[in-house]
Amino acid sequence: MNCASSTTAMLPQTELNVAESVEDTAPPAQATAVPPGGIAAYARKVLAIVGKDVAAEIRTKEMISAMVVFSLLIILIFNFAFDLRAENLNTVAPGVLWVSIAFAGMLGLSRSFILELDRGVLDGLLLTPVDRSAIYFGKMLGNVLFIGVVEVIILPVFVILFNQSASALPLLVGVVVLGTIGFASVGTLFSAMAVHTRAREVLLPIMLFPVVIPVMLSAVRLTSGILDRLPFEDVSHWLVLLIAFDAIFIAASFMLFEYVVEE
Repeated sequence: MNCASSTTAMLPQTELNVAESVEDTAPPAQATAVPPGGIAAYARKVLAIVGKDVAAEIRTKEMISAMVVFSLLIILIFNFAFDLRAENLNTVAPGVLWVSIAFAGMLGLSRSFILELDRGVLDGLLLTPVDRSAIYFGKMLGNVLFIGVVEVIILPVFVILFNQSASALPLLVGVVVLGTIGFASVGTLFSAMAVHTRAREVLLPIMLFPVVIPVMLSAVRLTSGILDRLPFEDVSHWLVLLIAFDAIFIAASFMLFEYVVEE
């Protein structure tokens, strides 16, 4: 009887020892597993959001058409209003170009989240099992793409109306791309902030334009240097400033976007 009771008492201890030995010998697969998909899955989610915005714009063609018409009107009005001559062309041309890009881009940014809000799917987008940063990058890349389409149309018009050399076009494209990235990166964040307010069309430019002054100033100075054919050493510091603010705006917007949309 005593032998049977001692054997019964030893069984739980024996099972515990066996379980501990199994845990010690089992490979730590769950602890060291790489998240499925990784960067490729993240990129697919970002591109899915970009594709959604592009498909919606292809169906309606509301935003691109308004941006193109508005930017062309700005260039034409400034061209005729100043009665430009050869001696003052390069003085005002960079400002005219970036005013048209900034105001046309503002039209696109103001509509960035409104479509989802008006259709009642903004909450559904935020409830999807994706990281908030993927939503931000998808929206930002969509805005860069839409503004880029407008720039493809207005840059040749700008070069023709302001009597600029076609050889300056490749350098202008590089500066325009960098300026657009900085403008759209912080503009996407502020668009998400302003979408729930009643006066979002007024609030967005009030918040955005003071913040993007470094980007706009650097882009205008670089554009002026390209049109004046200045040596690279004279404008290199503006290029460094533009790239630095692009990186700062992208990083700050990436970190703050989750808190903005949660509010």
